[in-house]
Amino acid sequence: MTVTMDHKNKRKTSWDSKVSVSTVSAKHLARSETPSSILSSDSDIRFTRKLGAHYRCGCCILAGFLLFLLLAAAAVYLGYTFLSSDPPGERVFRAMFRVVRGDSFSPELADPATEGFRIRARDYRERLNLVFRRSDLRSAFLGTEVLALDGVEGHSLIVHFNLHFDPRQLDVGAPDLMTVLSREISLEESRYLSNITIDPNSLEIKESSAALTTPLPLTTSVVTTPSSTATPTPPRLCGPIELEYCNKLPYNVTSYPNKLGHRSIKEVRDDVITFRELVDAECYRLAYEFVCQLLQPSCIAQLPGEAEDRMVLPCRSFCREFHAGCGSRVPARLKDNLDCRHFPEFNGPGSCNSKPGCVKELQARGLSARVCDGVVDCRDLSDETSCNYCPDNHVHCGAGKVCISVEKRCDGTNDCPDGSDEKGCLTIAPSLSSVVNMSPATPHHSQYYTEGYVVFNEKGQFGKVCTENLNATVPEPNREATLSTIATSLCSILSYENVNFVRIQEDKEDEVQYVHMEDPSAAEITFVRAPCPKKEVLYIGCSNLECGAQSLRGNAGIQGLGKMAAHGDWPWHAALFKDGVHVCDATLVSAEWLLTTASCFQGQPKAQWVARLGTIRLAGSSPWHQERSVIGMVKSPVEGSTVVMVKLEQPVTMSDFVHPVCLPVEGSDLSHCNTLGWARNREQLQRVQIKLSSMQRCENISIPTVNSICTEPAYLTDDCNEEELAGSPMLCLLSDNKTWTLVGISNWRIACSRPGTERPRLYDKITSNIDWIRKTMSAMS
Repeated sequence: MTVTMDHKNKRKTSWDSKVSVSTVSAKHLARSETPSSILSSDSDIRFTRKLGAHYRCGCCILAGFLLFLLLAAAAVYLGYTFLSSDPPGERVFRAMFRVVRGDSFSPELADPATEGFRIRARDYRERLNLVFRRSDLRSAFLGTEVLALDGVEGHSLIVHFNLHFDPRQLDVGAPDLMTVLSREISLEESRYLSNITIDPNSLEIKESSAALTTPLPLTTSVVTTPSSTATPTPPRLCGPIELEYCNKLPYNVTSYPNKLGHRSIKEVRDDVITFRELVDAECYRLAYEFVCQLLQPSCIAQLPGEAEDRMVLPCRSFCREFHAGCGSRVPARLKDNLDCRHFPEFNGPGSCNSKPGCVKELQARGLSARVCDGVVDCRDLSDETSCNYCPDNHVHCGAGKVCISVEKRCDGTNDCPDGSDEKGCLTIAPSLSSVVNMSPATPHHSQYYTEGYVVFNEKGQFGKVCTENLNATVPEPNREATLSTIATSLCSILSYENVNFVRIQEDKEDEVQYVHMEDPSAAEITFVRAPCPKKEVLYIGCSNLECGAQSLRGNAGIQGLGKMAAHGDWPWHAALFKDGVHVCDATLVSAEWLLTTASCFQGQPKAQWVARLGTIRLAGSSPWHQERSVIGMVKSPVEGSTVVMVKLEQPVTMSDFVHPVCLPVEGSDLSHCNTLGWARNREQLQRVQIKLSSMQRCENISIPTVNSICTEPAYLTDDCNEEELAGSPMLCLLSDNKTWTLVGISNWRIACSRPGTERPRLYDKITSNIDWIRKTMSAMS
């Protein structure tokens, strides 16, 4: 007989015990050889005898011995499980994060034996212990172990640590720990991680099979293979350009790795011959500029709140032009790296590098008349700032042939024709650096921020609004109302309807100038320069961007609105390009959605579509125009409607030049209706005034539907110098004389007619599509 008892522990090692007890089996042997319990005689009768006392005693001893072994095994199991000093199944998680503000790395922190490391490690250990001991995971939390502190001297500090948990109390996993830490990091005023700012994207947590003592490798994604020999990747830093071949670039700093994966100047030099061959092939006029911007991309120093310096790549449109000429010559191993879909769209200065030589290109295309004509056609404003009327160190007004010195910006006197130099003198931004470091191309807002510090601009000098004098100038019961009034006024200037919050916050930027509000409760607030010892500044948040507003025109409505469009006149108008060719127009109704007509997409299922906004000349560009790829289209379910909604790859950035139009409300009073189109040679966006007409007139030339609107030109004169494309809007002014609403969308291209033979125009009604539009935006945003 064999008795076997197995016990396997759930830990990384197993404990096995096997005990066997055997007795010899009775076999049928000859009677003369082995005693048997069966006696035989010569007769056929067999007799069975009972076991004797000595046999029964042996069985009892055997049974007792087996019972003893069973009890012993149970005792060993229970003792090992519950009395072991090292609890079975203790779970250890390796984690790391980067502190980008409030702490920095120094060389002594790299050595765990130094006093500096012990003090700093103890501080972070106690902070993390408090985070988890006050969380929902506290019942299982055992403690924190700081493994290493690393980084680049004088820059952000990377903290590597272990988290220990007892699974007998609570089953936890890496996502649970990520939730706890992410929530604490995201708090504006963290209870346990105060006075430091942690980059939430740098947080990484992974379960370890044992209590490892090596830090996590620093990556931008979840670590899948822990390695005790991996070294952290240093944060991106700007450094001088060292490639002699690219010494003609307009900038002198770069960073690694570049878009092609080169991690050092040595790797670039080893691979540069491949790219020189592309340039020498003369397959594209600007191949040298594009190739060098890939090998040595420009770099922008990190702003407050950013974890590292930022690489700036060539714009997507620049990449497409390079591919059109040199795409067939690009080696197979580089095609994925040079896929233009992975390059950024232009989204204002600093978003990407446009192709150089804008003025020369205008001249080469026979458009020399556009240089110095008062209308911006280059993203760097070189077509207007290189003119006689614009001396060096001056800022273009954005409209007309006028430039002003930086000191005249926000000096209390209108120096620009449209008064733009006195607009935006008070704004909100996430940091002062984000405003100062932007190229001062024009006085206009190139981007709206929904929240940030209140930033002032006085005669070209920037700073923040200090609130330390409120206690002395405003009685306590009125302070909150005063701050709310200031925030409401500022949000309104930026075209926002609501104030989300207003608070006093400590300023953590260095070398900042400050102003005090001389009398915060006055109807017109005066700002006076003064020190701010406690660095308590105003921070506000706005919401609900106003639709249909021409921010640069204020409340002028139709007054002074020209036939030829100026920048900012129609900020919701978009031009749609199919494979680089302008074929339709559309209208912006939200940050991610355009409205146009289904006829634009007939027979074009595989075409590459791009929407361009913020432009009034298709042959040029401007610092304010934006481009977005189209990723989807949804057709209207309304009977008789051809309206479609177009989804953009990324939301547009709201500004004075890119702004959504209002959707119509049934029964609203409408006036001054217009449509938009382009000159015959696509030279400039223009408007044509229209008015409602009887449906009978349209029935004579087309087949209207129940969803159609019939219109005709407002003046029976030669008012049509443009070509209206499919998707062009019918826009009308609301009764407040400042808000524009989208009433209809044209179905087909409408060409000009000779004077006296103007044809009526059909538009697809928007009011019948309102519910579908709102539901689609809500469901797919």
